[in-house]
Amino acid sequence: MADTSNRLAGTAYVTVDGLSIMVAGQFQYRPSGVERTTLVGMDGIHGYSEKPTSGFISIQVRDSGGTTVSDFNGMTNVTVSAELANGKTILGTAMWSVNTQDVESENATLTLRFEGGSVKEY
Repeated sequence: MADTSNRLAGTAYVTVDGLSIMVAGQFQYRPSGVERTTLVGMDGIHGYSEKPTSGFISIQVRDSGGTTVSDFNGMTNVTVSAELANGKTILGTAMWSVNTQDVESENATLTLRFEGGSVKEY
């Protein structure tokens, strides 16, 4: 058995509400968090403001016979789970699809982007 203790990248296994999808590449995510903006006045730095940011999971997927592209567009309140090569699990709950899905037919790929209030790394 190969030692994978130094493996950091290269594979991702993704499910959307339990449906396994083919990951072609370009997996990206941002955990939910906050965005801070420095508040500057004419007399100096006053502090900062803070507001929540949505997390996201974006995936370039392969359009396989087992998926219907138009179904992705209608997805709301879904759970997206990913297992990465570095051992992390990324879990997004109560997510929704935010982009239209354009299929590139030469390689049968499309990009999915889900956003929501809870994206966490484990």
